[in-house]
Amino acid sequence: MLHNPPERGFAEAEFAARTQKAQALMLAQGLDGLLLLSEPEVRYFSGFHTLFWQSPTRPWFLFVPATGKPIAVIPEIGAALMRQTWIDDIRSWNAPAPQDDGISLLQDLLAPLAQRRGRLGVLTGHETAWRMPLADWQRLLTSLPGLDLADATGLVQGLRMVKSEAEIAKLSHICAIGSATFAKVPELIAQGMPLEEAFRAFRCAGLAQGADDLPYLVGGAGPGGYVDVISPPGPRRLQEGDILMLDTGASWDGYFCDFDRNFAIGSADDVARRAYDVLWRATEAGLAAARPGNSICDLFQAMQRVIAEMAPQGGDIGRLGHGLGMQLTEQPSIAAFEHSPLKPGMVLTLEPSLGYGDGLIMVHEENIVITDQGARLLSQRAAPELPVI
Repeated sequence: MLHNPPERGFAEAEFAARTQKAQALMLAQGLDGLLLLSEPEVRYFSGFHTLFWQSPTRPWFLFVPATGKPIAVIPEIGAALMRQTWIDDIRSWNAPAPQDDGISLLQDLLAPLAQRRGRLGVLTGHETAWRMPLADWQRLLTSLPGLDLADATGLVQGLRMVKSEAEIAKLSHICAIGSATFAKVPELIAQGMPLEEAFRAFRCAGLAQGADDLPYLVGGAGPGGYVDVISPPGPRRLQEGDILMLDTGASWDGYFCDFDRNFAIGSADDVARRAYDVLWRATEAGLAAARPGNSICDLFQAMQRVIAEMAPQGGDIGRLGHGLGMQLTEQPSIAAFEHSPLKPGMVLTLEPSLGYGDGLIMVHEENIVITDQGARLLSQRAAPELPVI
């Protein structure tokens, strides 16, 4: 297990700074409040961290006013935990209550905004979701006819894309745990082992290294390569000449690592070795391009140019990386359509991929943080040549 992890949780000043930044942007955009309905956003502004979100039964709400602290409107089962955060105003009800699951409390909270025809920001864009029934939302709006809704997706996602030093410390720690776990793969995995057992061994090793959880572990294995990267593992045994890929999203204190490693079982053919080399060099190009002054698109193109040596049309994954933080994947997507600038504090995955042979693919992934000087690796860099077990 790794020693000297950062402190769990955050100081109250962290949440105060996040809220004040949001309120400054709200003022500039003419918003009188934000209503947040999904786990990462509620946690980002409150510190409310629980696995209870995995139950779909109850909705949870957090309101960020134009000034002052956020206000929680949550089921009573979460009130004791919310009182441990910096939130003072907690309004709760006994849930589930299908006839009134917090709606009357929200009506009371938002009525002053509606009466003065205030603008309420909600997240309606890409990679957003609402944890409440559509019928309840429609009923709420009907009861507040003066409320003016506005999309606040860019505001909130823009804040979350740039991490604080305290967030980066947590991300660095979980990436170190992920790296230490991958370093043990040659001890854990051998020819003849069922793929599902290899996955189980890796997950246990990650927990032993200090991860809180490994909720995401995918990959694949097959002769000369793999055909997809999201299927659950099966009983097929690893064989001579297989290429094995493991991609882990381990978490610590609510923050994720997300990177993969490729291994050859016994031996590797020349095509697989070449694919690995191209992706390793594409990642090097991405590392060089990942600096302030460049755009996300510049980063994408730098990796794509190297991938084109072997796969002129590129891979079929759809993007070459993404943001990373409280969620396994966050904004932005590293793609040709994304022209926003790279900023210090962004934590990203570099994830070049390509297709080769008869329907085979290969994916390589590293985790980085953007600094004033350029990219800094959070994951330990993969070997420059395809490792053989």
